[in-house]
Amino acid sequence: MIVLGLTGSIGMGKSNAAAALRSLGVPVFDADAEVHRLQGPGGALVAAIEALFPGTTGAGGVDRLVLGRAVLGDAAALGRLERLVHPAVGAARQRFLRRHRSRPVVVLDIPLLFEKGGWRTVDATLVVSAPAWMQRRRVLSRPGMTAARFARILALQMPDREKRRRADFIISTAGEKRATRARLGRLIACLSAHGVRYCRRCVRSSSTPKQPV
Repeated sequence: MIVLGLTGSIGMGKSNAAAALRSLGVPVFDADAEVHRLQGPGGALVAAIEALFPGTTGAGGVDRLVLGRAVLGDAAALGRLERLVHPAVGAARQRFLRRHRSRPVVVLDIPLLFEKGGWRTVDATLVVSAPAWMQRRRVLSRPGMTAARFARILALQMPDREKRRRADFIISTAGEKRATRARLGRLIACLSAHGVRYCRRCVRSSSTPKQPV
């Protein structure tokens, strides 16, 4: 089984890429979705988060906007939240890997794959990327998003250029979704048939190094 780590900065199309991979029959573990489950109604972490950050939860579980305001820009508060959330997500990820251990390729969708060291736990890394102007337009169209909040989020993330430099594979999400899906399909087919080392050589020999494919 090849474990492929999927990441990308906010607004770069990671969620759409994960959906495309699922449509191709690839098992995908979505770390964000698992956090939503843990923090949603009846979620296992709701009470603990309320204890750490009073007033951030309600009948619907954790209010992510309120919690975000409580931790963004406060490194100590963010650290306390991460020490609570990360072990719970890690346990769910291990259950996912055991459940799909017979599959040729599985994907771990991890937002801070490079920032938090998750790249060490996967066989190869895949970064999705798009131009900065497109990223900004996508993010600022989200409900409740402001330019200031976008800037704070970007400050917590590794720059896209550095992500691309570190990646084993890069997929552009700047075009139509079907084009992104086709690129992903070719990558998964290569990995399934030949493995990571061959596909790395294939990408490097067929395109300019470290450019989206």
